[in-house]
Amino acid sequence: MIQHLPITGLGCICAAGPDVQSSLTSMLRGERHPAPALRFATDHRPQLPVFEVPQNYLTDDLPPEADCLRTSQLAMVAAAEALRGCGRTMVELQTLRVGVCIGTTVGSAMNNEEFYRQFRQGEEPEMGPINRYLRSNPAATVAAHFQLKGPVATLVNACSSGTDAIGLAASWLRAGLCDLALAGGADELCRTTFNGFASLQIAAAEPVRPFAAERKGLNLGEGAGMLLLGHPDIVREGERVQGWLRGYGSATDAYHLTAPHPEGAGLRRAIAEALEQAACRPEDIAFINAHGTGTPDNDRVESRVLAELFAGIPFVSSKGYTGHTLGAAGGIEAVITLASLNAGEVPASIGCEPPDAELPALPERRTFPVTGGLAISESLAFGGNNSLVILEGGGAS
Repeated sequence: MIQHLPITGLGCICAAGPDVQSSLTSMLRGERHPAPALRFATDHRPQLPVFEVPQNYLTDDLPPEADCLRTSQLAMVAAAEALRGCGRTMVELQTLRVGVCIGTTVGSAMNNEEFYRQFRQGEEPEMGPINRYLRSNPAATVAAHFQLKGPVATLVNACSSGTDAIGLAASWLRAGLCDLALAGGADELCRTTFNGFASLQIAAAEPVRPFAAERKGLNLGEGAGMLLLGHPDIVREGERVQGWLRGYGSATDAYHLTAPHPEGAGLRRAIAEALEQAACRPEDIAFINAHGTGTPDNDRVESRVLAELFAGIPFVSSKGYTGHTLGAAGGIEAVITLASLNAGEVPASIGCEPPDAELPALPERRTFPVTGGLAISESLAFGGNNSLVILEGGGAS
């Protein structure tokens, strides 16, 4: 059975930068820019900061006729970068079976408030917003835009969606359903989602502080992250392999609608599954990109599991630079994890000051060098969904 899948392209757009390299560079410099949302307004006081993608980041890879919603636009920008990185022309790619699997949660579904307001008032609103929504399925939009001819799926599984999309795309390749697969996540900031997290009282009024003693909750963000996975037989001699997908694990503990299991039961099972698939041990892992939302319960449970299963192995949370991008988080964080492996340097976990002395494991608060070839990217979601991928950098097989 095929286990290790080559990764020949990476793409990312988020508040940290318009592409992979600029995002990683700004993170290594310790830069972050949370601010009140510009694209929608609420009456929350104080105003809750978010990590919004500047509009000029979206222009380069979108044709003028791209009449789709923002989540799909973000997905197209990240997909374009990943496809450029593989070294194949679009003509070549269109002769192959290239699948598209994208995770999302918001997925542009809740940004038509004015349409529904008019409808409920007995008016007959113009159908443009609904038609735009119907043609904005993220995976279908990407596949159509790049004329890709493999299987297509948009996966919605809360905040593990992007990671689960990578796992599903890997299963396509192992089953011989496609030659290559674009996989990851995309999500946009939305007023409805923003208000929902505020109502749960887990949105912080300050920049997010994962694993800090006085952490107040998360900041929402938006963006997209994509990996181009391949079947080993399709990789050409001399083609640059940017890394390998070694393992994927997923498990659900169904403990609570929004809170993680206090013992991290599902996360432990997901870790065991991924390690078995990757044929590696905990001590083989160089570092972990934790889910690290800055919420009291999530950070407590995740710290406990990491302390017990990966004692002494450094971990970080990249959400301090991107915010919590929901369905996009697994894709963005997998890309940043692999890019850090290849750069030989991992951005510090920002905001963890003062650290929570009651946690059994704490993130690295300084940028540090990578001393191994494997890393984990974790996603913990509402509903008790727990997923992770094990990535290998440096082109080793």
